[in-house]
Amino acid sequence: MSGSTFGTVFRLTTFGESHGAGLGGVVDGCPAGVALTAELVQREVDLRRPGQGLAATARREADRVELLSGLFEGRTTGTPIGFVIRNEDQRSRDYSQVSQVYRPGHADVTYDAKYGLRDYRGGGRSSGRETVSRVVGGAVAGALLSGLGVEVAAYTVELGGVPAEVRDPWGARGREFGAPCDEVVPLWAERVQAARAAGDSLGGVVEVVARGVPAGLGEPVFDKLDARLAYALMGVGAVKAVEVGAGCAAARALGSANNDPLVPGGFASNNAGGILGGISSGQDIVVRAHVKPIPSIGREQDTVTTDGQPTRLRVGGRHDVAAIARINPVLRAMVLLTLADMWLLQKRMG
Repeated sequence: MSGSTFGTVFRLTTFGESHGAGLGGVVDGCPAGVALTAELVQREVDLRRPGQGLAATARREADRVELLSGLFEGRTTGTPIGFVIRNEDQRSRDYSQVSQVYRPGHADVTYDAKYGLRDYRGGGRSSGRETVSRVVGGAVAGALLSGLGVEVAAYTVELGGVPAEVRDPWGARGREFGAPCDEVVPLWAERVQAARAAGDSLGGVVEVVARGVPAGLGEPVFDKLDARLAYALMGVGAVKAVEVGAGCAAARALGSANNDPLVPGGFASNNAGGILGGISSGQDIVVRAHVKPIPSIGREQDTVTTDGQPTRLRVGGRHDVAAIARINPVLRAMVLLTLADMWLLQKRMG
């Protein structure tokens, strides 16, 4: 088994570490003839590039994507699409203090338990920087799906416990924090500034909506579409919970309120989030990912050394105050990858 490959028919395999020479991957299973350019891929990657936004790390990376194979004259050839992104601004010396200390909230202790060693420079493979490769894969999946009329948007609905009113989700890419309205931006900016001043960090909630998804995607038992989406989103390191449609609110509702009435031409509501019985209904797919606070903070925390001795640690280096909104294109990419894979699986079975 490989924990570095995602998908069944449309597959993404990634490689690389936060402080290594670079990151990259291979997209396999993409059909030939899909319109795709380096510029399209780069636009998506730029949305998660470090050094942008009020909550972002000071690390500066150009994140220039080199497409190595699988394209000819602006279209996919049907062969594996290889790519690489070079690291340019890593400061491994910033992590020397944690070479013999486990950082709270990080994968340090579990990587040691699994492998018997760990790359302590920025977390190595467990770093959020690994997700840049997912965005590249998602861009390829998005190019495939756009030809089918599928559109996917990701936007922040809560940051630091402050919710937003969702009024313009499709315009969120142009707003600070990926906000779905203008009014919440100064409130979130104030919350971020307060957390930074306190040496702390914030979590948030990101909603992803896919419209134009055809009915019939997903399998009735073990490969339900909602199960595959939850698996995809939970595979992003900072995500701790996933909701579909009404989500947790459905557990507190009456059946009469939670059921989506059928009317001529469709449904009267969408509490199911566009999925019934694990199969897409043709409505908008709606999922939410709950993102934990960044674990690297400037406040002292209790921990232990690698030989089990108690100590105190204040994490240095350059870190985001919140994964929001740099995680938004990552979550969008995982939904795109899942939908592309499930569409190709349905096409193969049909």
